[in-house]
Amino acid sequence: MRILKPEPEHGDRVPVRWEVHASWALFFGIALLMLGNGLQGTLLGVRAKIEGFATASIGVLMSGYYAGYLLGSVQTPRLLSRVGHIRVFAALASLASGAVLLHVVAVHPVPWVFLRLASGFAIAGLFVVAESWLNDRATNENRGRLLSVYMVVLMGGLGAGQFLLNAAPPSGFELFILASVLLSFALVPISLTAKPGPEIPRLTGLAPRAVFRAAPLGVVTAVMTGVSYSTLFAIGPVYATTVGLDPAAVSVFMAATIFGGVVVQIPLGTLSDQTDRRIVIVGAAAGAAGLAVVGALVVGASPGPLTALAALLGGLAVPLYSLGVAHTNDYLDADLRASASGTLVLLNGVGATVGPLAVSSLMAAFGADAFFWFLAATHVVVAAYALWRITRRAAVAEDERAHYEPLAARATPVVTAMLEDEATDSVPA
Repeated sequence: MRILKPEPEHGDRVPVRWEVHASWALFFGIALLMLGNGLQGTLLGVRAKIEGFATASIGVLMSGYYAGYLLGSVQTPRLLSRVGHIRVFAALASLASGAVLLHVVAVHPVPWVFLRLASGFAIAGLFVVAESWLNDRATNENRGRLLSVYMVVLMGGLGAGQFLLNAAPPSGFELFILASVLLSFALVPISLTAKPGPEIPRLTGLAPRAVFRAAPLGVVTAVMTGVSYSTLFAIGPVYATTVGLDPAAVSVFMAATIFGGVVVQIPLGTLSDQTDRRIVIVGAAAGAAGLAVVGALVVGASPGPLTALAALLGGLAVPLYSLGVAHTNDYLDADLRASASGTLVLLNGVGATVGPLAVSSLMAAFGADAFFWFLAATHVVVAAYALWRITRRAAVAEDERAHYEPLAARATPVVTAMLEDEATDSVPA
């Protein structure tokens, strides 16, 4: 996999700080995008319960978003090659903004499924465009810094968007308008950038079977974390509303899950760089499973303990995907890592479409506590498989391990192009 763009001349390089500063419009647009998307996801779960949608129906419509996201990640590069970045970005921003408003016009599970599918497609496409611009601005000197700032903006915007749920009653139409406006405004700073549209990295993903042969645990972790992520983020608001939390408490519950993962990402990743990464995966997955059992048996509907549990659970569950990618990279040459990571992103998306469907059916049959029991089961699978893999293969030597990189679940395969370049740059000549 190689980026099809000319290598910049040495004289064209710009200072790292200036380049990060010059990307403010891109980061501001991404922040607005995540604010609107974060609000929309939680709002729909809460509103669906207010409208009396069956829990199983909510699972179907929430899965629609992840199916659309998966499709958009794959199809958007083809659209960009035909009509260009600005046109595609404008069209997808309009689609995302309009889809939010149509939710309040047609309040019924069936149209909401298709609207969520359209939203997922549009949001994924917007990320492909934004990340392509980011990749185009990356140089050897600033790539790591740009990627770090991007991840902070991405997760920070998603977490902050949860608190917008308190701006108006979720039973009305105001929050839908707010989400739509934020998604529309995300187009403005990026559209006004002076730089021309970048060339899209041509991503050639490895076949899933090839990735599995190289690192079976990486594939299993990618799929199962997709299941758990979508359960946490799509059905989490539904669970919180079902057990009696008001919208303010729901927003705090969801934000705690997100920010817990942000805080623990780097310490857990650093630890995994210094020891057998599989042991860290076992510990994080087993800890997440144990916390989920506590949620099902002990915590109940008390907002304070439930929020604390969400922060701890997110802290252990969210980094698992990045740990799985790093583990996979441990067994691959540097020039294959981005291709494999792109495959893992897609496998994670497949798992994400399954999560809401499965857990909503279980909640409909066995009650709200099935939410935590399902999360416990998914993480037990990861921990058990990691333990078994430890018995089948020796650990990678410390000097041969890949460097851990924090990755957001909502990043598209385009980000892997930056990771490939960063890995290649770090290899001594």
